[in-house]
Amino acid sequence: MNESNRLKGGLYGLLIGDALGVPYEFHPASAIPPRDLIDMYPPARFRRAHPSVKPGTWSDDGAQALCLLASLLEVDGLDLPNLAAKFLDWASRGYMAVDGRVFDIGIQTSRAFDNLKNGMAPEAAGPDDVDSNGNGALMRALPLALWHRGSDADLVALAHAQSMPTHGHAQSQVCCALYLLVARRLLEHRTMNDAWQCAEEELAAIYIAPSYAGAHAEALELVLAAKTAAPQGSSHVVDSLWSARSACQESTFAGIVKAAIALGNDTDTTACIAGGLAGIHFGFDAIPLRWMDILRGRDLVKPLERRLLLRS
Repeated sequence: MNESNRLKGGLYGLLIGDALGVPYEFHPASAIPPRDLIDMYPPARFRRAHPSVKPGTWSDDGAQALCLLASLLEVDGLDLPNLAAKFLDWASRGYMAVDGRVFDIGIQTSRAFDNLKNGMAPEAAGPDDVDSNGNGALMRALPLALWHRGSDADLVALAHAQSMPTHGHAQSQVCCALYLLVARRLLEHRTMNDAWQCAEEELAAIYIAPSYAGAHAEALELVLAAKTAAPQGSSHVVDSLWSARSACQESTFAGIVKAAIALGNDTDTTACIAGGLAGIHFGFDAIPLRWMDILRGRDLVKPLERRLLLRS
């Protein structure tokens, strides 16, 4: 499989996972339909979240990921003021949202956006207390791994930085960094299990550097200690990461995103996070065509897709 197929798979994998999970959001696992019935169009009697949103529509997860990719391609780097401006443009005018319609902004992200609108620097805008560890930075981070060509240490630093405009705590930064290292190893054709194991070891080695002053190493210990807990599919960044990891044990793209949704709760985000990795691992051609046909907003993605693939 060539690199372009993996890059395209990652980009569309996260969008498909997000869109597939939107109707099932906020439902506990016990209320999710059987896996063979999980689809863009839920069973007729299922009480859909966001009932006015058309099937095949990505949410804040996909929109913010596209904001990040657009910013990276526009300035050929991670420029936090540029990225923050795109986030605010999304929130106010629907930039990178399907039909220009914004829905499902997280509470912590809204607080951070208020800080940005009030003139706070992007690197300081994200709440950094321990209770502010939602998954809003993790859900959008994958385009960095698809775009980046530097060292692992550089990718980790950028993972931290892209988190800061909305999520400033070290746990969020660490989860983003670990996730992007997994994605990089998958782009190198590693197996799924090997990619996760290598990423954990490499991130621990990177955090030995004095520049991290212990905070990130301590946060990584906490994150790794949680990986044996039962996945809940929640919006907490640590559980969100490991919930996606548990779904990634499945053997097909469709199996992974359905397993993510079957966990219930924050279904669109868990499936977005897992779907991005599944898309890299299995490639674009493994994404079911019927889901691609239903995916809306592809006119927003195509220009970014072309520019991304030109770099490969």
